[in-house]
Amino acid sequence: MTTATPTTAITHIAQLVTNDPSLGAGPLGLIQDAAVVIDGDRIAWVGASSKAPATDNGFDAGGRAAVPGFVDSHSHLVFAGDRTAEFNARMSGRAYSAGGIRTTVAATRAATDDTLHATVARYLAEALRQGTTTQETKSGYGLTVEDEARALRIAAAHTDEVTFLGAHIVPPDYADDPAGYVALVTGPMLDACAPHARWVDVFCERGAFDEDQARAILTAGKARGLRPRVHANQLGHGPGVQLAVELGAASADHCTHLTPADIDALAHSDTVATLLPGAEFSTRAVWPDARPLLDAGATVALSTDCNPGSSFTSSMPFCIALAVRDMKMTPDEALWSATAGGARALRRTDVGRLAPGARADLVLLDAPSHVHLAYRPGVPLVTDVWHKGVHI
Repeated sequence: MTTATPTTAITHIAQLVTNDPSLGAGPLGLIQDAAVVIDGDRIAWVGASSKAPATDNGFDAGGRAAVPGFVDSHSHLVFAGDRTAEFNARMSGRAYSAGGIRTTVAATRAATDDTLHATVARYLAEALRQGTTTQETKSGYGLTVEDEARALRIAAAHTDEVTFLGAHIVPPDYADDPAGYVALVTGPMLDACAPHARWVDVFCERGAFDEDQARAILTAGKARGLRPRVHANQLGHGPGVQLAVELGAASADHCTHLTPADIDALAHSDTVATLLPGAEFSTRAVWPDARPLLDAGATVALSTDCNPGSSFTSSMPFCIALAVRDMKMTPDEALWSATAGGARALRRTDVGRLAPGARADLVLLDAPSHVHLAYRPGVPLVTDVWHKGVHI
């Protein structure tokens, strides 16, 4: 005999963001004085609070706003060690470069499995408290066959969105043989890592991997069933964005330095431009300008880039505030990019929206509107989170 799952109605929501224009006003599909019905781990119904159907349980939102759970499509959580001294020095005048990654590689290689599991769990829980209900994370701090495979196994124990980033940098042990390291990444390392990942990524940047190396790595990953994503155009103009579009990558991430041709390529493809304002905040680099991308019709996502070196934040609300203040996004655009945009970057249709059939990932804010995420920066506005239908 099958027992029906209990249903829950969340009522008296001042403003509900559905991200479904067929359900409400504007691109965000806004519904005022709304209700949401959760059945198991899915959204069963949305609409006016006065029309909510009878359910087994009820929750009074008390005039607070509700938004979809945030979708963080770019992070690096499998790491050990601390780079406080590097951050302190950088804030005192030293510029950021990719070389600092090597410090974390050494610490991560030396860490135990238990330590790495605890680190991933800690930051996922931290993000969940701030409303992030879908989290991508990467390897990239092992850079040996064994350490990269270990990182992916650990990541996969905590999240479904796992990315193989063996091509983060050329490690010190291959400093004189970068071609040999590319051969390792595309051969034995890929063989060991592909079963544990959904995505393949490469840091296509000066000081990391050039266009030909990146193409070889991404093409090999595609041949093993992994979908490409690319660290692109963070530290300067380069080939990363064009390569991402050429290979049908799900996303080109960072996109800080773009030419008109880069913007046009993104706008005429299904490759999402993922912007990571935490990295610019933490490195005092030039801010990406979202306006040309949005005006051209490109799909934009926002993400934290949570990592110990260049963006040590797990807060999507913080990134929303930065995007509005410093990247020329409207509050509506920033919220959409942090939810539906992130879902697009992960090729997901079940998250990033609050509509019947979607996963029941919902965030209540201690505010009457989502605009407060940018209007009240730094304030812990998230009061309640439902993740897969479970009230956290």
